Amino acid sequence: MKHPKFLRNQISMEIAQAVSAMPVMAALTVPFFLAEVREYTKLYDFSSQAPFPLYTYLQYPIFIAFTDFGIYWVHRGEHHPKVYKHLHKPHHKWIISTPFASYAFHPVDGWAQSLSYHIFPILFPLQKVAYLGLFVFVTIWTVMIHDGEYALDSPVVNGSACHTIHHYYFNYNYGQFLTIWDRIGGSYRKPNRELFDREVRMTQKEIKKQVEEMEKLVKEVEGVDDRRYETQAEMKKTL
Repeated sequence: MKHPKFLRNQISMEIAQAVSAMPVMAALTVPFFLAEVREYTKLYDFSSQAPFPLYTYLQYPIFIAFTDFGIYWVHRGEHHPKVYKHLHKPHHKWIISTPFASYAFHPVDGWAQSLSYHIFPILFPLQKVAYLGLFVFVTIWTVMIHDGEYALDSPVVNGSACHTIHHYYFNYNYGQFLTIWDRIGGSYRKPNRELFDREVRMTQKEIKKQVEEMEKLVKEVEGVDDRRYETQAEMKKTL
């Protein structure tokens, strides 16, 4: 919250945007849930109904791989200049994200990025309890990658540090769970080592370096930066 790119009243704005988006996202998702409860998908009740015994365990990595692939391409498509300003820009209002930013989307943006979760059981068998468990996992993961706690420095897992780079610098790390599609698509950016050191990442030198690149990329991607930063408000108070 002390970062110069943290917005004035940011948390309350994140909460307001998330609360207004959630009912619309839920309404748009109803047709998929109706299809699921009316048995138009390959959801099944018991492990004994799995295609083969090992599938009980394989369904989890297959779900992660498939949905991460879908999210990567939807997310990357939303960064196309003709799409970004209409759909994805509201989520990138939060350059310094908090856990409350995890659902602070334009509702169509949030819904679009969830599509692969619902397409999966149309194409692949999935046990119903596993489906519910995976949705809980996805919800927790979405919050965690916005929370600024850089606990995992992995070349494989797209954790909080990787997603922070996405919010800082826009056109990198579109994946949700893994780095593989970013590596294949040429959009992977390794998180700075400084992010994993609490003392170093908040030094004036490091923040200045971040801000210089942030401002350059905001200008390239959005043109005019219409955000109102907390530090600007504090400066006005002192004048």
